[in-house]
Amino acid sequence: MSAPIDRMNPPALPDAGKVGYSQISIARPGPLAFVSGQVAWRHDGSPAPASLAEQTAVVVENLQGALDALQASTDDIVQMRIYMTDLRPETQEVAMGAIIGFLDGAQPSLTGIGVEALAGPDLQIEVEMVVKVSA
Repeated sequence: MSAPIDRMNPPALPDAGKVGYSQISIARPGPLAFVSGQVAWRHDGSPAPASLAEQTAVVVENLQGALDALQASTDDIVQMRIYMTDLRPETQEVAMGAIIGFLDGAQPSLTGIGVEALAGPDLQIEVEMVVKVSA
């Protein structure tokens, strides 16, 4: 594991730690890996599942696969961006429940973004990460 990442939720900003992420993440000098957005496409080429919950589960599997390839853990994630085609409180709850479970207490900086479309017409969620890796 690389050097720890300092997490901050300063009093001048809303306390994002209450919902599972940090307003600011400080990574010490060292290499960063920029993981492309992961969608509900499996390595075997099978089609994306229909529901947001199932798609999010596949995305989480892909994110874990990327971390495994980097020999990193969720504690090494500096930042995540979550793109959703139907960003509403109800859908956000579905996706974030799975994402927070995946993070297992790690609290990277996180941004949720509503988009009109993703790389395929059936895709509902995409997640990209910046990960601090060992030198």
